[in-house]
Amino acid sequence: MSDVQIRDDRAAGRLEAFAGDELAGHIQYFVLESPRRALVPVHTIVEPAYEGKGVAGSLARELYGIAAREGVVVAPLCPYVVRWAERHPEEAPAADPELLRAAKDWLIAHPEGF
Repeated sequence: MSDVQIRDDRAAGRLEAFAGDELAGHIQYFVLESPRRALVPVHTIVEPAYEGKGVAGSLARELYGIAAREGVVVAPLCPYVVRWAERHPEEAPAADPELLRAAKDWLIAHPEGF
């Protein structure tokens, strides 16, 4: 979706897509610090009026772009982001299995908000 604006609300752990002033969708994520710093997407939500318009893909692409600019990796737990990454390996390097295990363990220990 070309007319979507994406904003990173790091404090809230949300990458948000807006169409004008309206929230079109978001990726909920957290920042893992150990064993290596990573962005960990947990959920991707697209509002019904924006489904099928590329919002989720735009969000996933931007999440990987942010990670690349920050010199960190993405350890996807969100099923949508996992599938998107499999379809776009040139933009979404595979995460180390140890990092994915650490991300899952962190999420189990901190389920609040997810």
